[in-house]
Amino acid sequence: MNYGFFRVAAASLKLKVADPMYNKEEIKKAIDIALKEDARLLVTPELSITGYTCADLFFTKALQNAADDALDDIIEYTNGKNIAVIVGAPYRSKNKLLNCAYTIYNGEVCLITPKTNIANYNEFYEKRWFVSGENAEEFSNKYGSHIDSKIEICDGVTIGIELCEDLWVPNPPSSQLALNGANIIVNLSASDEYVSKAEYRRDLVANQSARCISGYVYASASVHESTTDLVFSGATLVAENGAILAEGERFQRETVITFADIDVEKLNILRQKNMSFENTSEYYYDLEMLKNESNDLKYRFVDPHPFVPDDDKKRRERCKEIFAIQASGLAKRIEHVGSKGVVVGISGGLDSTLALLVCVEAMKMLGKSNGDILGITMPGFGTTDRTHNNAIKLMEALGVTAKEISIKDACIQHLKDIEHDESVKDITYENTQARERTQILFDMANKHGKLLVGTGDLSELAMGWCTYNGDHMSMYGVNASVPKTLVRYLVEYVANVSDEKTAEILFDVLDTPVSPELLPPDENGEIAQKTEDNIGPYELHDFFLYHFIRFGFEKEKLSVLALKAFDGKYDKDTINHWIEVFFKRFFISQFKRSCIPDSPKVGSVSLSPRGDWRMPSDASYNAFV
Repeated sequence: MNYGFFRVAAASLKLKVADPMYNKEEIKKAIDIALKEDARLLVTPELSITGYTCADLFFTKALQNAADDALDDIIEYTNGKNIAVIVGAPYRSKNKLLNCAYTIYNGEVCLITPKTNIANYNEFYEKRWFVSGENAEEFSNKYGSHIDSKIEICDGVTIGIELCEDLWVPNPPSSQLALNGANIIVNLSASDEYVSKAEYRRDLVANQSARCISGYVYASASVHESTTDLVFSGATLVAENGAILAEGERFQRETVITFADIDVEKLNILRQKNMSFENTSEYYYDLEMLKNESNDLKYRFVDPHPFVPDDDKKRRERCKEIFAIQASGLAKRIEHVGSKGVVVGISGGLDSTLALLVCVEAMKMLGKSNGDILGITMPGFGTTDRTHNNAIKLMEALGVTAKEISIKDACIQHLKDIEHDESVKDITYENTQARERTQILFDMANKHGKLLVGTGDLSELAMGWCTYNGDHMSMYGVNASVPKTLVRYLVEYVANVSDEKTAEILFDVLDTPVSPELLPPDENGEIAQKTEDNIGPYELHDFFLYHFIRFGFEKEKLSVLALKAFDGKYDKDTINHWIEVFFKRFFISQFKRSCIPDSPKVGSVSLSPRGDWRMPSDASYNAFV
């Protein structure tokens, strides 16, 4: 299966200006290379058959005829080959020249796309040779092909075509092409180089792919164009919904072919969610024979940690912004309800640590003292010395009002009241502790006129790893949109800007295994109940969560993506096991998410029942596993 992936190739060609016979051979070589790599679409630069810089030679019959002959040869060469090829060449019609893109498949020209916006400023003088294709339907063509800018080339894949300057104008044709159904935009370009233009061009391609929720395949003229006044670099780019998937080296002397696997299924799902996209016109041509066969994702990077930027600088910027969103949301709620401060339960673990740090920042925003934060640590049957000491030391270091309330006696009494044997350490034993802690926190919040801040994170809500009406409940949940894989980086971000004493405590918290600490420690006093031993690696579950919520991917595709992302770390059987655990826990836990407290959304994935994720609590998961 190809799982919705479509392999594309963008080529910048070694060519000779005004030598179509030479250039066609280079195009044929590129076709062979693309086929060898199982690409289904090859895009070449603007006027790739003649070269872009022929100037007044475009008016000569010799060049025009040679271009026609070269094009015919390429058309014949594609016969029987499972690839769509787009080349650039001039076309004569009614004593006018058009700058066109020719879409070729299996020995036919399926579509001719004339350039609409003719560059005629600064170094460009295209109107001297070419007319706009704005009224292209008036022109005839010898191939009997449709004159248009879009074509469905296989099931689920529709390409829209624009040429160079079309992208740079205020209203690019690709915008309307996307609205009309094109999910991959290609651009045959001849973009010269000057200082800073490459970065601008890269941003332009990425941003247009985001605006259009599309793939974008960009191929530009190479260094072999004329250097009389300009230098071309051979830029090749492939973008997908705002992200650059692949980029070729510029200024190369040989042909450069840049490959990427575009996830068309993901794009189509995103468009289903976006009501701005509506298919309003028919496709003029359908390449029914082009097959999008199995895809090995050779040219696709799959991020194992989609919530966490890999680049240190970007990660710090992301953490800074998320931390500000969390604190600002809490500050607004404190201000609105007229609270004297906040109450937060401190366990010495990651989530409660992050919540406490957010509370400190909110107090700073409101001009309040950290003493207005009432931090309560509540040791129970599973509390270890390490987490208990870190909780105490962190509250002292931050200057919050600290209180310790043991829950052991209250839980023992409660277990007696409900006639539960204390030696039976089952879910009743565990949840008794979680609910006792929550009762204390709510009552202390009422007693002191403060707002109870929740500590649970997005990953726990997804997996249902919280006690209903226990740690599941609060008055405002600052971490509810933060996945577990990102929590530690937020704490690390604060640690890196904290004083030495606070930082030391935070780094020890970061080194502590994730645990609810509801079961007694081991014989060495260490944490015995480790969350990931029970429900699986959070990095896998966060990976599944991201791709399922954002794109609705099925189990098989999640497995393929995870195998690529975690290459060598987890085998297929392990991944498939945890996918099933993820779906089962996610579905049976919706009732918990249906009544979670208010919380700020911080990223593209949120499980708020009032916003991003609305799901029946009794939906079956059978179709998903």
